[in-house]
Amino acid sequence: MARRKKKRARGFNPAPYVLLALALMAVVIWAVVPRSRTAHRFTNRSETQTQTQTARVTPEPSAAAPEPTPQSSSQASPAVSPSAAEPSGSPPPARAELALIIDDCGQWPDTERALVALPIPITMSVMPHVRYTSQIAQIAQDAGKGVMLHLPMEPLSHKRSGPGEIETTMTDDQIAAQMKDDIAQVPLAAGVNNHEGSAASADPRVMHVVMQAVKDRGWFFVDSRTNKATVAASIAQEDGVPNASRNVFLDNESNAAYSESMLREAAAVALEKGSAIAIGHPKPTTLEAIRALYPELQAQGIRFVLVSELVK
Repeated sequence: MARRKKKRARGFNPAPYVLLALALMAVVIWAVVPRSRTAHRFTNRSETQTQTQTARVTPEPSAAAPEPTPQSSSQASPAVSPSAAEPSGSPPPARAELALIIDDCGQWPDTERALVALPIPITMSVMPHVRYTSQIAQIAQDAGKGVMLHLPMEPLSHKRSGPGEIETTMTDDQIAAQMKDDIAQVPLAAGVNNHEGSAASADPRVMHVVMQAVKDRGWFFVDSRTNKATVAASIAQEDGVPNASRNVFLDNESNAAYSESMLREAAAVALEKGSAIAIGHPKPTTLEAIRALYPELQAQGIRFVLVSELVK
């Protein structure tokens, strides 16, 4: 009996192997499951990062960035390149011609430069004896724009209109001498228009002397029509000076909406008569109005020209 018990004790015992197998399975499960979870979490982070990067690079739909329009161009500051407002494609056949004159130039160079930069013909009428007379005249000529002498002339109020003024109390010789001096200030000019001058432009004697100086130079004269009683155009015709007259003032109010309405009125006059002349000033609101509307007017068949093309 004792020998049988000893032999049974030495027999195969499976318990340790079962325990070992269970331990190995636990190790495998511990090693595999956390790595799978970690890999899953990493994959999610990677996708999120990729989506974020894609959102930064991919532009928004076109609704968020509409095509430029004349209205949106009107919101641009003077420093913005005006070429952004240029209409694409070939312009329609011209139905009428419109000349824009910018008076009082030589005093506000930033706005005047921006006006010169517009991609349409504009005539800059430059004051004599002011700070930027020569500079603005040269910039305008270099850009292919028109240049005129903006001649100060006595108004009905008899308040001085500016340096180099032509006064009704001057003798013929004094007027001729003053004209010579003012013309020398803007030698790049091709013509003259009056700055104020509601009194002088209604005086036939004064205007005959003025027109003689203009004729001697081979220039033209544009009557700004600051007085309904003006005789400037009739005297110019009588003296054989090529001339024209203003139809519309663009900016009696310093308001872009007002100037836009007056620019449309000038276009309407041009379409009715075949041509028109509009006079504005170097105001930011005037610049804004012209920049906003010129593509629209071109699309209507308005051809912008230098005023020299409209004198007869």
